[in-house]
Amino acid sequence: MAAAVLALAAPGAASAAGLSLASADLHGGGPIAVHRFQLVGLHWRGSGKVLFRTRSANGRWSAWHPAAPGEDDLPDRGTEGRRLRGWRLGAPYWTGGSDNVQYRTVGRVGQVRAFFVRGSVRGRSFRQPDFTEQPTIVTRAQWHAPESIRRAPPLYADGVHLALIHHTAGSNNYTAGQSASIVRAIMLYHVQANGWNDIGYNFLVDKYGQIFEGRYGGMTRPVIGAHAMGFNAGSFGVALLGNYSSAPVSPAAKAALVSLISWRLDLAHVDPLSRVVRISAGNPRYPPGRAVTLNAISAHRDTYPTSCPGTNLYRQLPSIRRLVAQTGLPKIYGPALAGALGGPVRFTARLSSTADWTVTVKDQAGTVVASGAGTGSAVDWTWDASAASQDQHYTWSIAAPDARSATGTIGTALPPPLLGQVKVAPPVVLPNAGARAAQASVTYRLNVQSIVTADLVDGSGATVAELFHGLRAAGRRSFVWKDVTVPDGSYQLSLSARNALGQETHAVVPVAVDRTFGPFASGAAAFSPRAGKSLAFTFQLFAPAHVQLRMFSRRAPVATVLDADLGPGQQEVAWDGGGLADGRYIANLTSTDTLMTVQQSLRLTLDRKRPVLRLLSFRRLRFRLSEPGWVTLVLDGRVHRLRKRRAGVFRVGHRGSVRWLRAFAVDAAGNRSRVIRGRR
Repeated sequence: MAAAVLALAAPGAASAAGLSLASADLHGGGPIAVHRFQLVGLHWRGSGKVLFRTRSANGRWSAWHPAAPGEDDLPDRGTEGRRLRGWRLGAPYWTGGSDNVQYRTVGRVGQVRAFFVRGSVRGRSFRQPDFTEQPTIVTRAQWHAPESIRRAPPLYADGVHLALIHHTAGSNNYTAGQSASIVRAIMLYHVQANGWNDIGYNFLVDKYGQIFEGRYGGMTRPVIGAHAMGFNAGSFGVALLGNYSSAPVSPAAKAALVSLISWRLDLAHVDPLSRVVRISAGNPRYPPGRAVTLNAISAHRDTYPTSCPGTNLYRQLPSIRRLVAQTGLPKIYGPALAGALGGPVRFTARLSSTADWTVTVKDQAGTVVASGAGTGSAVDWTWDASAASQDQHYTWSIAAPDARSATGTIGTALPPPLLGQVKVAPPVVLPNAGARAAQASVTYRLNVQSIVTADLVDGSGATVAELFHGLRAAGRRSFVWKDVTVPDGSYQLSLSARNALGQETHAVVPVAVDRTFGPFASGAAAFSPRAGKSLAFTFQLFAPAHVQLRMFSRRAPVATVLDADLGPGQQEVAWDGGGLADGRYIANLTSTDTLMTVQQSLRLTLDRKRPVLRLLSFRRLRFRLSEPGWVTLVLDGRVHRLRKRRAGVFRVGHRGSVRWLRAFAVDAAGNRSRVIRGRR
């Protein structure tokens, strides 16, 4: 096979702290020369498999690797990477400095696309973990995560219930100073190649024991990752950099895993030796809704048909579980409460060993309202909450000496009120322009039941009128301001909401009042400018003003009918259609007086086309009409004016026989059809 050279200058290639990602479609099976790269991942179409190998800068070819070695770290279905339907995803594979790639296919394989990460991998190593409390973790800022490429805000589960261990399946040949670059390269591949929102893992650990923060959203929060399809929610995924199908796990990496998992499960008060039941969101092994019992510390292969995290790392899991259970004691496991405010509330938990324990309940002000204590390895205490207030929340804690306290809340906190989507329509009230223009609808959204007050405020900040006051439930609400008596001018509508705790919020929107305009009307909503016909627009002015009447089509002005200074009084403007084509228009009338410019609008249709009326059956009096209109029917000399008919076929009911008929139709614009005749 002839060699091909791939130029990695793909438009829009992402870069991050010296690294960039580019892609190229691969063809043929011979070696393919590539500008120097450090990580490669393959995508392909079809049910077959793809194998690849790479050549290092010193000319050595690696062993053949499957492009998807079972490490199917994936988001849950329908959450991320929708644009990649039809593509199969290979794992990102760290190769170190390489300049050639070669691939083979097995079975049915269509298009093959390679993604290369290249650039400087110089870096520094970070201090190894401190194994007390939270271990030393290299933050996203420290490993220079390219935050600008993240696609969406993080999503959160109800809590962390288990740890899932992975390996990244790349090369094990890297230095401590290169680890941060490997993490950046994986993020580029996950986001730019796979189309995910962020790096898939919550944490990553290298063979030197360095721990890296993974997916954005907070290391102590239950961030939903993209590492274990079907089981991402409620788990945190930690991946060991490298391939551990045959390579041993270094003591430093194992110690870092133990430290990290011990700390993260302790935050969630999960017993590392326990088993948990999780409901699958769906994957090739467990269909949606299947209840699956898992160890609190499990491997990716326990949830998905994969070899991840490699045989050697998987064999270490029993030992890792035991070491995690022995780290950082004492601990509090499985805190829970049962009951509700207004009755008994029972608090339970388990301790890792016998100890004195206390349960404390505080109100929103931080005052202790109840407490209990005991000694043993089981916490069990009931609070009589029959006198507790129903409109606030309480915080509780379960504590034991030298253990991380368990905390939570009970009850619903009354949130501060929020006013959103406040609108006034129309923004200018025209008291002389008819019923619809003489009032305004005020709409808003309220998050909690509150007393709502709407005041009208003038330019000096003084309240000139109270428009509304009353108790309103949460949700979308509105009221109508009518019977406007304030003078003409510009105002602000000040809306306030106050909840049951006295917390208050405000929103302000502009509104104006102008009495210059009277009602604006036209002779018809549809007009046919035929043979000298004209349409009359009428309006009234109550003060001198400069007036413009313009026709708009799709928000663009297409004709000016009137542009003049006019005095008070009734006004009429005749318009012959101005040569405009048939269609729908907006007649926009603006008036500028000494205070402001206001407008009124009418919808108008120009229609010169005659309706078509056809006689389908004389005996059954069946007709077809081309457009809606009014039909006049003369049967044996007797005139029948029918109510408006829709376009289509219709039948006229009539008793007795008919000897002859004449009929015609008139549409909304006044266009008349040809007269049709029929005779027995």
